[in-house]
Amino acid sequence: MQRQTTLASEFALKGKGLHTGLNINVTFKPAPENHGYKIKRIDIEGQPVIDALAENVTNTQRGTVLSKGDVHVSTVEHALAALYAWGIDNCLLEVDAPEIPILDGSARYFSENIERVGIVEQNAPKDYYIVRHKIEVKDEKTGSSLIILPDDRFSINVLIEFDSPVLSNQYASLTNISEFPEKIAASRTFVFVREIEMLLQNNLIKGGDLENAIVIYDKKMEQAEMNRLADTLGLPHVNVKEFGYVNDKPLMFPNEPARHKLIDVIGDLALIGKPIKGHIIATRPGHKINNQLARLIRKDVKVNDVQAPIYNASEYPAMDISRIRELLPHRYPFLLVDKIIEIGGDYIVGIKNVTVNEPFFQGHFPQEPVMPGVLLVEAMAQTGGLLVLNSVDEPERYSTYFMKIDGVKFRQKVVPGDTLIFRLQLLAPMRRGISTMKGYVFIGEKVVCEAEFMAQIIKNK
Repeated sequence: MQRQTTLASEFALKGKGLHTGLNINVTFKPAPENHGYKIKRIDIEGQPVIDALAENVTNTQRGTVLSKGDVHVSTVEHALAALYAWGIDNCLLEVDAPEIPILDGSARYFSENIERVGIVEQNAPKDYYIVRHKIEVKDEKTGSSLIILPDDRFSINVLIEFDSPVLSNQYASLTNISEFPEKIAASRTFVFVREIEMLLQNNLIKGGDLENAIVIYDKKMEQAEMNRLADTLGLPHVNVKEFGYVNDKPLMFPNEPARHKLIDVIGDLALIGKPIKGHIIATRPGHKINNQLARLIRKDVKVNDVQAPIYNASEYPAMDISRIRELLPHRYPFLLVDKIIEIGGDYIVGIKNVTVNEPFFQGHFPQEPVMPGVLLVEAMAQTGGLLVLNSVDEPERYSTYFMKIDGVKFRQKVVPGDTLIFRLQLLAPMRRGISTMKGYVFIGEKVVCEAEFMAQIIKNK
């Protein structure tokens, strides 16, 4: 099982802010398990901490802005994209200004420093958001759309389109997230010369220059007007006679703008708080619609705080009923696990097919058969017992006995025809023969029962 990760050590970067033009310091620090991404404003008394989650986004006009009360931090997407691409689950960013420095307008320096300091594995299991069905958001006015589809890993396709003779249609893709540092991270943000006046009026690019953005000239403008904009930004005059890219520095990639939009999508979707297993198709993406999808997924995460395991009935089980009978002493009518489909060092997934021929349905209840809740707990306990027994040598010589059951909740009745999926996870390593675990029972994608267990493993006489 993959485990959560954090930085091996902290690192600091300094650069100009795109919106404020200030010199800004940001420090990336290791964080404990299940911490997620958090940003701390160390320039404000009380050092407010903002959770980097979609529901805390308050503005997407030019970059993603996270807020907590009156405290905010903007242009967070490039830093979060780098953390996400490197598979980091937990990190604390300390910043001494209301934005993350723009640096060269890409995710390059964030990514390079993560690679330099390294990553360490933590004890908690990595908690994925697994896409089970198509999710789509659209903006009819702009023609933007984001579609996310089921896949066994994270991948993304981006298509951009502008009414421009220089940048009309471009396409970029990332099929393996490990390629991000080499193929995506160095892609810079871009801006059209015709947009600069509006951005200046809204104080959105005080720190913008030809070093941290690709500047695109695609609409005829008098040289005097070009010079005035350059003076406002504190940049040298550039004589431009043909449409194209104004920068002296060549493009990093022929489709660099599309690749940068891919960075933005990754950074904004990092705000769901979990790595994604799914394929994203982004058409004319922007921070606003990216965040709409992230918010939609966050709602699903809140409703289903734990996702059901994927059950493929055609796959050969990790333990069949013969092996289960070798490990568990239970027999008819009290053996309540049909097979184990997945087992790791600290978790197990089991299956029970509930039929109308179950003996307990004769009395519970003849006219409306419902599986007793106590038997759901017993079935979870048996599945957890198999996890514990699988961790010792000569498991046939041991038995497990449950010492305590807490936090039992029943959310939905179980009836004939249901297929139950049990997932048990160790809460801590087993010590002195004692283990604690959390268990869930699913029907499809819905949790129908949950409980916490404490069990003891004892050698048979």
